[in-house]
Amino acid sequence: MSEVAKTTSSKEKRLLEMHVSNLGVIENASLIFSSGMTALTGETGAGKTLIVTALQLLTGQRADSGLIGPFGDEARVDARYIIDDDEIVISRAVPRDGRSRAYINGSISTVSSLQEITENLIEIHGQHGHTSLEKTAEQRKALDKYAKIDLTNLKALRKAREELKGALLETLGHENFEKELELLQFQENEIAQTQIESPEEEERLKESEILLANATGNQYLSMKISETLKADSPLIEEIGKLLQETQGNPSLEGFERELTELIQIITDISSTARNFSESIDVDPQRLDEIQQRIALLQDIRRKYGETLQVVLEKQKQFAEQIQILENADQKAQEIQEQLQKVEKDLATEEEKIETLRKKAAPEIAREIELYLHELSIPDGKVEFHIDGVAGEQVEIKVSLNHGQELQPLRKVASGGELARTALATRLVLSTEPETLIFDEVDAGIGGQTALEVGNCLKELSTDRQVLVVTHLAQVASYADTQIQVVKEENEGPPSITVRTLDKDQRVVEISRMLSGSPDSENAQKHANELLENAH
Repeated sequence: MSEVAKTTSSKEKRLLEMHVSNLGVIENASLIFSSGMTALTGETGAGKTLIVTALQLLTGQRADSGLIGPFGDEARVDARYIIDDDEIVISRAVPRDGRSRAYINGSISTVSSLQEITENLIEIHGQHGHTSLEKTAEQRKALDKYAKIDLTNLKALRKAREELKGALLETLGHENFEKELELLQFQENEIAQTQIESPEEEERLKESEILLANATGNQYLSMKISETLKADSPLIEEIGKLLQETQGNPSLEGFERELTELIQIITDISSTARNFSESIDVDPQRLDEIQQRIALLQDIRRKYGETLQVVLEKQKQFAEQIQILENADQKAQEIQEQLQKVEKDLATEEEKIETLRKKAAPEIAREIELYLHELSIPDGKVEFHIDGVAGEQVEIKVSLNHGQELQPLRKVASGGELARTALATRLVLSTEPETLIFDEVDAGIGGQTALEVGNCLKELSTDRQVLVVTHLAQVASYADTQIQVVKEENEGPPSITVRTLDKDQRVVEISRMLSGSPDSENAQKHANELLENAH
C-alpha cells in the first residue's frame, strides 16, 4: 500500500487507505482517504458501488463468490485504519470455492472478529448497509449524549446493588441459610442433651453392666475369696507355721521374706474381696438404667461418630458453625439494610433518568424531522418509544410518507430514503462510528434538495470522516476530496482506474456530472460556481 499523503492527527479513528483486487470489474484499485467529506463519483456502471461492496466485506457482511472478477481465483480487500495512535490492517479474501478468510494485521482471524473491530469504526448507509444506529442500544447511547444525561450515578448504584446482592449471598452461603442454621442447632442440641460425661463413659458403663448382670454370683464368689484368705483361715495358719520354721535360718532368709510378703498379699486380697462384695448392689432397676444409658450413647454414636470422642468433637464443630452463621445472619441484616437504601436511591435515580430521556426525546425528534424535510422527505415524522424502569429501552420510530404508520428505524424502506433518514438522524445524534459511508443518498432527488443533501453531508463531516457515492454534481461539490472511478473498455475485460482529483480535474468531473460534457465552457463555469459556493 502507498503512504498516506496527509499527516493524521493523534486520537482519531478513520479509514486511511484501501486496496481492492479482482472484485467485479475492478482488477486492482487503491484508494487514499482523507478526513472530512469525500465524494466518490464516476459514470454509471463504472464500479463506484463496488467500492462500497469492498467496505461491506471488511465489516464482516456476507461474502458472495459471484463478486469475484475474471482476474484471478479470489477477490481480496485490504484496508488500513488508524485508531487513536495505533494503526491496524484488516483484510478479507473471497475464493471461488470454499469459505471466505479474514486477516487482522496479517494474521488469520475470523469474520466475527472483523465485525467486532469495525463496529465502532465504519457505518454504511444504503441498501444492505451496516448501520449501528439501527440498534436500540446505539439509539439510547445517542439520545443520552445529545441530552447530556449523566449516567455515572445510575451505573454506580446499579453496580452497588449487584455487589451487595453478591455479598448477601456470600454471607448467607446459599438460599437455604435458615434451614442449615436450624439443622445445626438441632444436631448440637441433640448431642448436648445426651450429657456425655467423658469419652470413656460407655466403656465404664459396660463394665458396670457386666458386674450387675451377675451381681449375686459375683457377691458370693468375692465373699468366698475374702473368707478363704482371711487372717485366721487355715491357709494363713499353715503359711504362718512355715514362716516360724524358717526364721533364724540364714540359708532360708529369702523364703522368710517372701512368706512374710505372701501373708500380707493374701490379707490384702481378702480385704479387697470383702469390700468388693459389700459394694455390689443387687439392684435390677440400676442395671436397667445402665443398659438404657448404653443404648442412648450407642444411638448418638450411630448418628455422629464411631466413638464418643468423635461425637464430642462434632458437637464442638456444630457450635462453632452455629456461631458463624448467627454472626453471618447479623451481618446479612446489615447488608440487607444497605441494599434497601441503595435500591431506594436507585429507584429515585432511575425515575430521574427516565424523565430526562422522555423530556429530551421530543426535541430530538423535531430536529430530525426538520432535517428530513430539508432532505426532500416533507412528510417525515419521528417519535421515540421509551420504556423500562430508567427509560433504557429506547427505539426510534419513523414514518416517511403521509398516512404511513410509524415503524422502527431498522425497518425503513431501502435505498435513498433510508440513506437520507440515516443522514438526518446522524446530524442530530452524533456518536460513533467515525467513518460514515452513504450510498444512494441522492437517489430520486435533484436541484435544491441535492444542495441540501450536500450541505448536510458537509456539516456531518466536521467531526468525522464521510464518504458519499454520488452522481449529483451539487452533492459532490461540497466534498473536501473527490475520488473518480473510471471504467475503460478494451478488447479484454474492462479496466478500472481510481484517482483522487485535483481542483482542475474536479471542475472537469463536475462538468461531466452536470451536463455530460466535461469540456463544455458553460458546464465548467457552473461547476466552478458550485465549488465556490460550497466552500
